[in-house]
Amino acid sequence: MKNIIITGTSRGIGFELAQLFANNNHNVLAISRNIDSITQLKNPKITAISVDISDENALQKVTAFVSENWKQVDIIIHNAGMLVNKPFTKLTTEDYLNVYKVNVFGVAALTKSMLPFLQKGSHVVTISSMGGIQGSLKFPGLAAYSSSKGAVITLSELLAEEYKEQGIAFNVLALGAVQTEMLAEAFPGYQAPTTAKEMAQYIADFSLNGNQFYNGKVLQVSSTNP
Repeated sequence: MKNIIITGTSRGIGFELAQLFANNNHNVLAISRNIDSITQLKNPKITAISVDISDENALQKVTAFVSENWKQVDIIIHNAGMLVNKPFTKLTTEDYLNVYKVNVFGVAALTKSMLPFLQKGSHVVTISSMGGIQGSLKFPGLAAYSSSKGAVITLSELLAEEYKEQGIAFNVLALGAVQTEMLAEAFPGYQAPTTAKEMAQYIADFSLNGNQFYNGKVLQVSSTNP
């Protein structure tokens, strides 16, 4: 039985992940701004906390819960993401900041706050995108989003090196097309070959076992473009 933190659990992959882990008797701390959908599950293994991860002060609620109830964290899945789809010339500094606050700064802040609870064998998995992979096919309008997904890859590689002596593994899954609300926002009308539930199963398995074989690695999880 693992103690697992998942961000971005109100819909899509995060919502499916929370259920998968809970139904397999793991303890789940589900973090998202809107917790209505998770709360309605009424799953005793899931604790939902409303947190805007772009607000570093709000993360104190996560720290308080873990300190009082768990004492240790086995897995963190950084799944929350923000996407802005605009032509490059229309993007503002505020657009970039809003995206980076969730996709990069939020990942860094939550990881930092949880370090006292991560032990040897803990696994931190960051969900990135094929759009953040150097040399991959890029799509107009996603300058802020894709660049943030590239930044978080480098961050994870660095953390893997910095904390390898403590035995904490940091890995990245760069996802291709998955049928989620976010994909529909970026590519209206596009039908992805992979469902959120199918991808959640892969991510869950990797989160539980991948750190036996990988650290500081970026795995490209994609069979199509986008």
